Amino acid sequence: MISNWSATAGRFFRAVRGSSAPMTHALIALCCLIFVIGPASGFNPAYGTGDGLLAEQRAYFRRWGVVPANLFDGPAGEALTPATALFVHGSWVHLLGNMLFLYVFGVMTEERMGRVQFTLFYVGCGYLALIGYAAANAASQQSLVGASGAISAVLGAFLFLFPGARVTSLLPFLFFLPLRFPAWVVLPFWAALQWVAARQATQGPGVAYLAHLVGFSLGFVFAWVRFGRRARVRAAPAPAPEGEKQP
Repeated sequence: MISNWSATAGRFFRAVRGSSAPMTHALIALCCLIFVIGPASGFNPAYGTGDGLLAEQRAYFRRWGVVPANLFDGPAGEALTPATALFVHGSWVHLLGNMLFLYVFGVMTEERMGRVQFTLFYVGCGYLALIGYAAANAASQQSLVGASGAISAVLGAFLFLFPGARVTSLLPFLFFLPLRFPAWVVLPFWAALQWVAARQATQGPGVAYLAHLVGFSLGFVFAWVRFGRRARVRAAPAPAPEGEKQP
């Protein structure tokens, strides 16, 4: 059994190293690993079951996630939570939705930026997106976890770098038929939905739409400043459904 796991891990890491976007694949693998060994997956028996498991999940999210009220008025160590929260997810739907978006849009963005720059961009924008959400909800005691802010930054950069890329979208009002539109149509529409939802959101559990907006704006501005108009690519394949979740 151990040898099988070792061989599987070896093949995976060789594939990551040999891919054109190793950091995108590594980030996906890290988020999945952290989720599987954490309490939200339900796979780790060390966290118990029933009410005990729910209590462990709440404690886990408060320890590694961003609690806005603690971030600004708590101990200095709370300043690290916007970084750790990027790798913690609250449910399978939350994880898989985020990782799908990261895979679809991250590969091409990393290829254009390069490994080191993409990694710093991802973590930095994700950190600032969570800080922005926390600053707007400074009194909130709700835990905030997930890579949505960082992935939204990837979407913003993708929009600037590849505005003509064809993106496959599933539209509910068209019976979820897969339709392909240019990124300059799909991604601004997605951002507009986040803005509308952010205006209606409360401080209770749900999706941190404001973090999405902050991340998206940061990603677009970074790509604009760093690469300029010469970096734009008119068209490229990028299939992706709409939507992502967060507890």
